[in-house]
Amino acid sequence: MQNITDYVRNTATAAKTAFYRLASCSSAEKNYALLRMAELIQINQANILAANAKDMAAATEKGLDTPLLERLRLTEKTVESMCEGLRQIAALPDPVGEMDEFRTRPNGLQIGKMRVPLGVIGIIYESRPNVTVDAAALCLKSGNACILRGGSEAFNCNLEIYRIIRQALRESTLPEDAVRLIENTNRESVGAMLQSPDLIDVIIPRGGKALVARISAEARVPVIKHLDGICHTYIDQAADTEKAVNIAFNAKTSRYGTCNTMETLLIHQSRAAEILPLLAKKYKEKQVELRACPRTLEILPNAVAATEEDWNTEYLAPILSIKIVDNIYEAIQHINTHGSHHTDSIVTENYTDAQLFLRMVDSSSVIVNASTRFADGFEYGLGAEIGISTDKIHVRGPVGLHGLTSQKWIVLGTGQIRT
Repeated sequence: MQNITDYVRNTATAAKTAFYRLASCSSAEKNYALLRMAELIQINQANILAANAKDMAAATEKGLDTPLLERLRLTEKTVESMCEGLRQIAALPDPVGEMDEFRTRPNGLQIGKMRVPLGVIGIIYESRPNVTVDAAALCLKSGNACILRGGSEAFNCNLEIYRIIRQALRESTLPEDAVRLIENTNRESVGAMLQSPDLIDVIIPRGGKALVARISAEARVPVIKHLDGICHTYIDQAADTEKAVNIAFNAKTSRYGTCNTMETLLIHQSRAAEILPLLAKKYKEKQVELRACPRTLEILPNAVAATEEDWNTEYLAPILSIKIVDNIYEAIQHINTHGSHHTDSIVTENYTDAQLFLRMVDSSSVIVNASTRFADGFEYGLGAEIGISTDKIHVRGPVGLHGLTSQKWIVLGTGQIRT
């Protein structure tokens, strides 16, 4: 029987071969495959939901917590969303082959850059079976082959979706092995992917902190990742009250289990007495637990006293830490010290303060007068996203089609030689 390492390497070798074949495929060919994928998912919706129901039953029996079950569950609406995502990605401009920054040198050489795929991308993810579709679609459109390794809790659903993807590839002109799924739940397969830099060009993890931490520590392959989503909203002294209340409420309560949910609210000392009671009333309706600094406790005595650990915690739950700051510089220092460089927002009507915040906050997304929940590839107009990166190299923020490409230098000559 083939061992896990050999199985993964054989799978990656097939994907690598497919990648080189994919380089000759046109945008029209890629778009046809994506649209056919959407058609087949709609046709096979009942089979997908049946496989998902099997996974849900097993996950419930194992006692998976509610947030994980929520991410695992598919409905007719989410299946339609997957199809719509495929259609949107097909409609996006193809980044492969874009050329820019051309200049003509004194010797007549024309020198510029061309956008090219990264190669074979390994995506290791948990729970969400829709990632199987999003990842495959984004990789194909950007000219990359991919190896998908989903979580054991979504195994049946991922297999069914993978079967449909392979059918769409067979019915198009794209190489079938451009999308491969690791068809087992053995944890050793993850390790084998991480140790194959000769066959896999980049790894993108999507899952809990423990998964991302393990991949970051063990990988010999470059990783595009984020560990935490400790996001902040800062209400400035020049904030509009209504905007501040609406934004801070939405940033926390829109959804609790996402990486772009606000976990800490910072507020200028001159606005705390006015705005915090308004927010506390709204948070109480949603049963959000408030963990407060000493000055906040003077205004909201029913809150829980915050500890130092709270400022460094991604709750992913109806819990919010609140701190009153003396000025915008203290807010920025707090964010850069305790944040995860993911997404942070300022509410202000002061242009100078907004610009200062944009320049000095060291995060992949910095927002003025809007909810942190907008830090998302779809909301940014990228189509579906394959993940969020808090790294500074090679891509930062939501990773869409351009984030799955690189650039190479192009030199066009007419016979020049160097003397």
